[in-house]
Amino acid sequence: MRPCTVLPSAALDLNPGLVLKVASLAMDSLCRGVFAGNSRELSIRSCFPSLFQAEQTHRSVLLGLLLGAGRSPQPDSALIRQARAERWSQWSLRGGLEMLPQALNTHLTSRGVTVLKGQPVCGLSLQAEGRWKVFLGDGSLEADHVISAVPASVLSGLLPAQAAPLARALCAITAVSVAVVNLQYQGARLPVQGFGHLVPSSEDPGILGIVYDSVAFPEQDGSPPGLRVTVMLGGSWLQTLEARGSVLSQELFQQRAQQAAATQLGLKEPPSHCLVHLHKNCIPQYTLGHWQKLEAATRFLASQRLPLTLAGASYEGVAVNDCIESGRQAAAQALGSEPNS
Repeated sequence: MRPCTVLPSAALDLNPGLVLKVASLAMDSLCRGVFAGNSRELSIRSCFPSLFQAEQTHRSVLLGLLLGAGRSPQPDSALIRQARAERWSQWSLRGGLEMLPQALNTHLTSRGVTVLKGQPVCGLSLQAEGRWKVFLGDGSLEADHVISAVPASVLSGLLPAQAAPLARALCAITAVSVAVVNLQYQGARLPVQGFGHLVPSSEDPGILGIVYDSVAFPEQDGSPPGLRVTVMLGGSWLQTLEARGSVLSQELFQQRAQQAAATQLGLKEPPSHCLVHLHKNCIPQYTLGHWQKLEAATRFLASQRLPLTLAGASYEGVAVNDCIESGRQAAAQALGSEPNS
């Protein structure tokens, strides 16, 4: 691997050691904020492809980004054009993001599509005629094509023996857990404005960052309105607790979150409302060699002509937008149409 070239620190009148330290802190915080992972283990090529492409093209991340390298072709629609024109930096839904799957369910069922709920898939079997037999908790069904959006490691355990090479590639894509604590404070104000802040592991191994929900979407502050923040916990602290088999109680996460809000934002009064959710193995980790795992999976699917399409957060992006785009491309592939049509 050739070394990454950066702009000369002398030209910026900065100490080289300081530049490296700032870069290390920034990348550490970014990897924790997006992937809840360790920057020393994650693949920049897979996690942040635009940064990787910028460096590959111009031998400098900063120069490459300034010159526009690393920008992949973007899909187009009326909503996307509106978002660009209005310079959206983030988006939400009035009733929360759960409205998205609810709307999809309504849209599909109104057109005669059957949606099976509470029916976990227990296994997949490839029939002689090339169709899938999908085993459910209390029965089975047959399918011409399967689009899998479950985590890669889960899919690896569902595949039949003849797909063992694919299963091996998928089971190597691991995931980490994240605790999300929503806090609301009455009569409080933030000392700063913005989307939120990320916390480097050297400052706090357990707190990934805090999102200032009230700044982005004040209309969701309720009545009477109260200041809302979301504290994300994970990293090596949570991984160590899980490995030890420690009790991961809501009280533990709430205490750590309130302490972080008090220390980092000066919110020292008890919150009026608190919600705690622990999401087990929720964020896939694109570790070194992730792109090779994807290539191995793609080659196997093509060589065996399996009627299976991979989608979801395990492959090429963990954000909501990435998952939506992954589903759009999976549907286009299954239908044999162009992804942008």
